[in-house]
Amino acid sequence: MTSIAKRSMFSRRLPVSVTIGLALALIIVLLSLLSSYIAPFDPMRMAAGPRLSAPSAAHLFGTDEFGRDLFSRVLLGGRLSLGIGLSAVVSGLVIGGLIGLIAAFGGRLVEALLLRLIDVLYSFPDTLIALALVAFLGPGIENATLAIAISLVPFYARVAYGLAAAERAKPYIDAARLAGTRSARLVRVHVMPNIVQSLIVMATLGFSSAILSAAGLSFLGLGVQPPSPEWGAILASGRNYITKAPWILIFPGLAICLTVLSFNLIGDSLRDLIDPRRKARP
Repeated sequence: MTSIAKRSMFSRRLPVSVTIGLALALIIVLLSLLSSYIAPFDPMRMAAGPRLSAPSAAHLFGTDEFGRDLFSRVLLGGRLSLGIGLSAVVSGLVIGGLIGLIAAFGGRLVEALLLRLIDVLYSFPDTLIALALVAFLGPGIENATLAIAISLVPFYARVAYGLAAAERAKPYIDAARLAGTRSARLVRVHVMPNIVQSLIVMATLGFSSAILSAAGLSFLGLGVQPPSPEWGAILASGRNYITKAPWILIFPGLAICLTVLSFNLIGDSLRDLIDPRRKARP
């Protein structure tokens, strides 16, 4: 039975959207990781070319107001943006997942208290929570990452609680309880293997949101600080030259759009593969 199920699962063709998303994500991740070797100039080097030079063979994406090579800065900015997004999503998923599981299996009083707290936080947009936290903690990469992670906690806590509560209502949970299995072991051995796939899919979708939040904070001057070449910071520096040098906005903006698009395509398609009934819903 197991081998037949595995063969049928792997024989299923991946949707075109997954293929496109994976290809885009792989290209973006590889370019970001290899940016130190691919970048033709030091991203921090001023006067690498003429100020506000248009894209050319010497400078593929042109130069900014300080003569820095924009192609090199966008490549290194990918490493910063992806690093912030990954750290924030992993932290938010771990903390939020633990809160959701505790709420589902911690008893009625704990469940009621945690759910009310989650509902209060979930009523605020995650960007607003991140802005408030960064304004309190101060600007910087570490504080921006922490703020984005905390802003994602209510979402992942809600998702983890919903999945765990659905598993809690199944007969095998009652059988395990009757056998004397403790809640901690019940969650670790029986519940987590059944919900981890859905959590990974939601983390993929949350990654694009974290990228947007990081870029938004940097654009407002509350995230990565100049001269670090984060995508949002590059957009902020180029907004004063939107008519004179629009390429300063076009290329980092395009990088953000493609990154968000690729991970949204992956997440949506994986969610459909895990729950095919979604396609039939109106």
